[in-house]
Amino acid sequence: MSDIGLIILASGLLIGLGALGAAVGLGILGGKLLEGVARQPEMSPMLMGRMFLMAGLVDAVPMIGVGIGLYLLFVRAAG
Repeated sequence: MSDIGLIILASGLLIGLGALGAAVGLGILGGKLLEGVARQPEMSPMLMGRMFLMAGLVDAVPMIGVGIGLYLLFVRAAG
């Protein structure tokens, strides 16, 4: 396999696995939020705020992966 083929494969894996990890993480996070709200409904606003904070942190890692993957695809493979 050529260097360009390996770069394209690495870019696809970086973007795809990052999205898969974020989806699993957000699914677990949402499930735990529902468990917490079902247990103590009066704490719903606090739990919701913390969930959105954690969702932002969980989504930051795949966005960095997408940036690196696009860099590999458009800068390294093209040049």
